[in-house]
Amino acid sequence: VQLQASGGGLVQTGGSLRLSCAASGPTFSRRSMAWFRQAPGKDRGFVASISWSSGNTYYGDPVKGRFTITRDNVKNTVYLQMFSLKPEDTAVYYCAATSPSRVGALNREYEYAYWGRGTLVTVSS
Repeated sequence: VQLQASGGGLVQTGGSLRLSCAASGPTFSRRSMAWFRQAPGKDRGFVASISWSSGNTYYGDPVKGRFTITRDNVKNTVYLQMFSLKPEDTAVYYCAATSPSRVGALNREYEYAYWGRGTLVTVSS
């Protein structure tokens, strides 16, 4: 499966952005999806995920209450709606997909077999 993230850009503090990740290939509906991010000079970290089986969503503590992950299994796309953006949200955002039917905690990089190239989000102060 190939993943193409888009929607990044420059936004002011307090602003909003919506990221999209389009997946090609079969079995999208049976893959859990996630967003991770990597800020300059830092390790990549978990942002949000959505389970293929239950539709449950999970969020990293820094983004809880501000970001929302959703998916559209008809369009084979996962979204990350970001509100109340802060300068510390500045990072390259990566979408990721599990192998079909995988279950787990969904917040660790090793759970995801497929990764997109990332889209840069810059939040100005």
